[in-house]
Amino acid sequence: MGKKLRLLTIFGTRPEATKMCPVVLAAQAHPDVDSLLCVTAQHREMLDQVLNVYGVIPDIDLNLMQPNQSLAQITAAILQNLDPVLKQVQPDWVLVQGDTTTVMATALLCYYNRIPVGHVEAGLRTGDKWQPFPEEINRKIAGVVADLHLAPTEHSRQNLLREGVEDWRIYVTGNPAIDGLRIITEKPAPAVVQELLDAHQIGPNGKQLVLVTAHRRENFGQPLEDICQALFTLARRYHDRLHLVYPVHLNPNVQEPVHRLLSGIENISLLPPLDYLPLVHLQKHAVLVLTDSGGIQEEAAGLHKPTLVLREVTERPEGVEAGVLRLVGTDPARIVNAAVELLENPQAYAQMTQAVNPFGDGHAAEKIIQAVVDFKER
Repeated sequence: MGKKLRLLTIFGTRPEATKMCPVVLAAQAHPDVDSLLCVTAQHREMLDQVLNVYGVIPDIDLNLMQPNQSLAQITAAILQNLDPVLKQVQPDWVLVQGDTTTVMATALLCYYNRIPVGHVEAGLRTGDKWQPFPEEINRKIAGVVADLHLAPTEHSRQNLLREGVEDWRIYVTGNPAIDGLRIITEKPAPAVVQELLDAHQIGPNGKQLVLVTAHRRENFGQPLEDICQALFTLARRYHDRLHLVYPVHLNPNVQEPVHRLLSGIENISLLPPLDYLPLVHLQKHAVLVLTDSGGIQEEAAGLHKPTLVLREVTERPEGVEAGVLRLVGTDPARIVNAAVELLENPQAYAQMTQAVNPFGDGHAAEKIIQAVVDFKER
C-alpha cells in the first residue's frame, strides 16, 4: 500500500475511552494507518483516568466539559469546536463509538464535511427512544450517517439489516470492551482496591462484595430512590454477609438522593467515582454486580459475574439471552427478590457464572481497524 490511510478517532467520555483506547492502540500498530486521536472531553477527569491507564495521549483535546451543561449546550459546543478540526485534519475516515452526544454530533459533522464514518458498537437498540435517554437516539443518528457499521454481535447486525443497512457495510467484530478487559486485568490491582477489601473484611473468610453503579439519566428521580431502597433492604438483610460498594457519579441528580438515603449505613460504602483500573478489579472480587451502565454489563459478562441490570430494557439483550445478565428494572421488590435468589440458591448462581460471554474474544480492535483499511465502497 502506498499512501497511509489517515484515521481520526474521536471520543469524549470514559465509557467511550474504555472501548476505544484498545482500538487506538491497534490503529497505531497498523502499518497502513496514520492514526490521530481527538477528544472532546465531554467528561474530563473520568476520561483522563482511562487515557492514563492505557498511556494514550490525544493529538487534539477540545476540553469542552462545563459544569451542569445541558445536552443542547454540549451538542452546540461539539459542533462549533470540532468542525474546524475536521477541516484542518482532512481525515480519510473518522471512527466513533457507541451512543454519546459526542458520537451523534461527530457523525453529523462528518456528513456535512463528506468524511466517511465508521461506527464502533453499531446496531445496539432497545426500540424505545426514551430508554436509554438520549443514547437510543444518539446511536440511531450515528447509524443513519455511518458508512461502515462495526457491529459487536450478530444480534446487532440483524438490527441493522432490519433497518435497511446494506449487508456489505456491516462487519461483526466483537466488542472492544472485552479487549480492554483483557488488557486491564493483566495489570496489577492498585493498592486502593486491597485497602478497601481489607477495611471492610471482604474476602474468602469474610464478607462478600456487591458492586453497584447507578447513574443513568432515565433513572433520575423516583427510580434512583427506589434503587436506593432496594440497596438499603439488602444491606440490612445481609448485614453480616455482604458489603455494598457504590462509586457515586458526580452528577447532583445522583449525589443528592444516594447520600440522603444511604449515608451512614455500616455495610454500604459510598465512594467518589473510581478510576477504571480499580473499578475493573473490584468487579473481579464481586459476588454480584448491580448496574444500569452499558459498559459494565459487558465487562461483568467477560468476568462471569452475575449481574442485575437496573433498567426496564437493555440494548445488550445477548447478555440476557446468554444468562449472564438479568433485567430487574428499578422496582425495589424485584431487585431484592432477584438478589436474594442468587445469594441463596447456589444452582441459580452457578447458571449465571457459567454463561458464555456473548460479546467477543478480546480481539475486536484489530478486526475494527482491518475492516476500515479493507473497506471498499460499492
